Amino acid sequence: MRTVKAAAAAVTVAIAAGAAGVAAGRFASNAALKAPPGRPLPTEPRLTVHSTAAGRITLTRDLASQRPGVYGLSGDGSHAVVGPVLNTAAHSADTVVRRLERVIKGTLEPGDRAWLTPNLYIGDPGAALGLDHADVEVPGELGALPAWFVPGVRDTWVITVHGLGTTREHPMNVMEFLHRLQFPVLDLAYRGDPGAPRPLDGLNHLGETEWRDVEAAIRHAVGHGAERVVLHGWSTGATMALRAAAYSGLRERISGLVLDSPVLNWEATLRALAVARRTPGALLPLAVRAAQGRTGLPGDHVHGPVGPPQLTVPTLVFHGPDDAVAPWAPSRRLAERRSDLVTLHTVRDAPHGAMWNANPKAYEEALRRFLTPLM
Repeated sequence: MRTVKAAAAAVTVAIAAGAAGVAAGRFASNAALKAPPGRPLPTEPRLTVHSTAAGRITLTRDLASQRPGVYGLSGDGSHAVVGPVLNTAAHSADTVVRRLERVIKGTLEPGDRAWLTPNLYIGDPGAALGLDHADVEVPGELGALPAWFVPGVRDTWVITVHGLGTTREHPMNVMEFLHRLQFPVLDLAYRGDPGAPRPLDGLNHLGETEWRDVEAAIRHAVGHGAERVVLHGWSTGATMALRAAAYSGLRERISGLVLDSPVLNWEATLRALAVARRTPGALLPLAVRAAQGRTGLPGDHVHGPVGPPQLTVPTLVFHGPDDAVAPWAPSRRLAERRSDLVTLHTVRDAPHGAMWNANPKAYEEALRRFLTPLM
């Protein structure tokens, strides 16, 4: 009898442990599958505002606060733009002084907590950039998808697709540049974004299903006069662009791809985000399995969302070794294996999705050279 009770107890413990492991795996996978649009990824540290002065802001010293370039600085109820580090400005050993370009929303007070973001602008293209634009609805698989359309005279449109932790405000970083080149720009909000339909399971599929919203945007563009389109995607938006170029029924209309910080291995990205949430290493395989079970994501991403043979159009990749979310190595391999079509522009000292921020002039010059033959 004691043996039976002991065995029953052992089974109960095993079941409980298994259930706990499954629950822990689901929780860890949420770092990627439920990343809220417009909120920082867990890899981005919170910084303390120590002081502000005319054209200057003092922040906690951190690798993030010392990055070169220009960034948004967002807090609860505030948004500002900060420029380069001012190395000659007086500061304590535990702080960094950056140029304070402008405060767009709210105020920044000593003690406030904030984080750097690739988004410089908030609002819409009219309010943020002074650009004429239209609010349009793109008919999508799950319902109407809101988008901003900035008109231009060319018959090649650029469709912009944001990625993890951002919204359609992020592509406004390059919208003014694209407008100067006279490209019509369609800036898409896709399933799960504010104002867009919610995915049926409430989860982000890291581009594996969302790419069909990009296909809907291509269909909208072609129906409104576009002869060709260039897809410019960031993060999982780059994954969507790749999938659309490989599988869309309208792929012959795609003349080029611009991929910024592309997620070419979703398992590595999920692990990185889970680790940033302090998930123990032993639970990381459970997080991957949980993500597969919840979303149907394929398990073998040796070649990323699209293998090299499937790539058929000129592709410009912006990526670098300091991306803690999407590994740089798959981008390098893609460029090496398809050197006939892929150009890799390496950007150092830039976090995920912020290759433009590190050096806007160099980014836009590389983009200009790429787009010129596609005009």
